[in-house]
Amino acid sequence: MYQLKQVTQTYHCRGKMVTALNAVDLAIEDNEFLAIVGPSGSGKTTLLSVLGGMLKPEQGDVSFDGVSLYDLSVEDRAKLRGTKIGFVFQTFNLVPWLTAQENVQVPMMLAGLSAKQQIDRAGELLDRIGLSDRLDHHPGELSQGQQQRVALARTLANDPQVILADEPTGNLDHETRHQVMEYLDEFHRDGRTIILVTHDSDTASFAKRTLRLVQGSAQSLNERRVA
Repeated sequence: MYQLKQVTQTYHCRGKMVTALNAVDLAIEDNEFLAIVGPSGSGKTTLLSVLGGMLKPEQGDVSFDGVSLYDLSVEDRAKLRGTKIGFVFQTFNLVPWLTAQENVQVPMMLAGLSAKQQIDRAGELLDRIGLSDRLDHHPGELSQGQQQRVALARTLANDPQVILADEPTGNLDHETRHQVMEYLDEFHRDGRTIILVTHDSDTASFAKRTLRLVQGSAQSLNERRVA
């Protein structure tokens, strides 16, 4: 799946150099459920951006299914993201003037599926996450938990191999956080690779392996949850 070798990324902030990733070596297997934890500023979101093909590191190599990700053209990386990688964000990133169904249709529209295919699959996915009665509701008419579930359905629209989740439960109450993580666990059981960034230990406990980042350096905690 993923193979990272000596991946390094730094930033300059207020005249100081900050090391977000410090010569990280990391292998992520197909169908893993990996949690990335660590304090704010430790490099978690930077690592997720590198894995998602959105940030070329200053040094090192990132391979995805045996292909060097950043040797691909910008267009080919965008195509890979559109077909193999799904994203879930803390802020949901739903289009406010589109209905729940239309939001889920967006990736399929970009992929060139027919209108009927889009409508049918969006309906199936929203039914799967318990929102078949909210197809025509706009984000502003949904609770935060419902909005994140719409975002999860949208993530599955093009049947991605990998789901990258950046603090997906950060804006949710305890009960809703657990519900969202149950869905991600279900998607993992479907055979997908889940890579999750979180500050929350309960959220991280759903993963089968935990990686801790501190000042850009990675340490595997090898935490596993009994199924």
